[in-house]
Amino acid sequence: MPHYKVKVKWGKEAYQVDLNTDETPEVFKLQLFSLTGVLPERQKVMLKGVTLKDDDWSNFKLKDNITLLLMGSKEEDVPKEPVEKTVFVEDMNESELATALDLPAGLNNLGNTCYMNATVQCLKTVPILRDALQNFQEGVAVAGGVIPAQSITAALRDLYATMDKGHTVPPIVLLQVLHMAFPRFAEKNTNGGFAQQDANEFWTELVRMLQQKLTAQTNPSSSSQAQFKSIVDQYFGGTFDVEMKCVEAEDEPVSKSKEQFLQLSCFMSPEVRYMHLGLKSKMQEQITKKSLTLDRDATYTKTSKISRLPAYLTIQFVRFFYKEKSAINAKVLRDVKFPMVFDAYDLCTPELQEKLAPARSKFKELEDALVEASAKDNIKGDGKQKEEKEKKYAPYSFEDDLGSNNSGYYTLQAVLTHKGRSSSSGHYVGWVRISGEKWVKCDDDTVTPVTEEEILKLSGGGDWHCAYVLLYGPRLLELSELTEKMITE
Repeated sequence: MPHYKVKVKWGKEAYQVDLNTDETPEVFKLQLFSLTGVLPERQKVMLKGVTLKDDDWSNFKLKDNITLLLMGSKEEDVPKEPVEKTVFVEDMNESELATALDLPAGLNNLGNTCYMNATVQCLKTVPILRDALQNFQEGVAVAGGVIPAQSITAALRDLYATMDKGHTVPPIVLLQVLHMAFPRFAEKNTNGGFAQQDANEFWTELVRMLQQKLTAQTNPSSSSQAQFKSIVDQYFGGTFDVEMKCVEAEDEPVSKSKEQFLQLSCFMSPEVRYMHLGLKSKMQEQITKKSLTLDRDATYTKTSKISRLPAYLTIQFVRFFYKEKSAINAKVLRDVKFPMVFDAYDLCTPELQEKLAPARSKFKELEDALVEASAKDNIKGDGKQKEEKEKKYAPYSFEDDLGSNNSGYYTLQAVLTHKGRSSSSGHYVGWVRISGEKWVKCDDDTVTPVTEEEILKLSGGGDWHCAYVLLYGPRLLELSELTEKMITE
């Protein structure tokens, strides 16, 4: 029996850990590091006075529910010299720079796992998702067979909690349960290591797992029953109103339906140079299906308009296509520009556009007021700095639809890029906004600050990193004495 559920006692702390003897004790120590922050080389794992070897389990008699003793201290707990030399920024290595600049934690690459690391970093920028994970009470379950949604959700929760402590983390538990739940992600390459995977496929599966386990928020301001079961549907899910018109039979009635989406697709046809055009081209397309009027296959025009905008909008750039000759997913390197602030207004139904108008007018009034206030300050020229106050923001959702976007305006908050010529090779990186105009590049365990100008250069056009998945969050209307007066009017 290679899998055991064991208890690990470390000082006053105790952890329930899934142990797999098919893997080396080094991997188990990486699991303990992700939970405790004790580096593997500082760990001493004991069972009834016997110390665990580094290379095999032969001296441990394991069974379910036994207690292992972990001895060792975190690096920051080790006494240091009372006086430290001053280290200048230009002399710091990347790890020291990350600590000094309060950068987020990186993730170790466990062998072509950059696709997973980049996705995890991008989704971590969503506060509502982090809060929902913190409230998730179930644990990783692998005994007797993995429970995919539960185990992946719990593993992501635990990983984010460890990352919040500021350490570079080996995401070993998330990788283990992913491989058990979806064996295709555990495929090996010709060298015997893990094969590279498509980041958007992993993104889609991860979100689907979270969708099953993270329940929707209740809306106390709405008297209607809960509209959503999952917080994923609530905050990431949108709705299309779809019309199908037969081109070859004018008298055939137009059929109408609704479709749900968790991503929008930006197609990379030769004429598409901007993301907005790539999105619109997908929303009116020609398809072939059977016509009941003609009793044969016929051409239809499918027109889609958004009738519900989610708070968080995921956009995939469709950069890969299958080449039969070489049997690979080849990459479209075309340069397609994307904006820092995205306006989805003209992708929406007329009914939704009408609902978006009030919030949009508040943004316009605020912009006009700020221009006027700025001009007055320049005239006064008193040079006094205003006090820094905690910022407050107006609600970004409709009152009766928690998790929606009530303005159509979005702000870019994460970009997942790919560098290379095929989805099964190359390298994935996450680029995330940490606050205001501050961005960082999360290249596995290396996290470095970057500028907005560098983010906009990720639009493609060569062998540099190309945007593959973009995550937009709601554009926030900052509350001040001026805006509060506007909103109440």
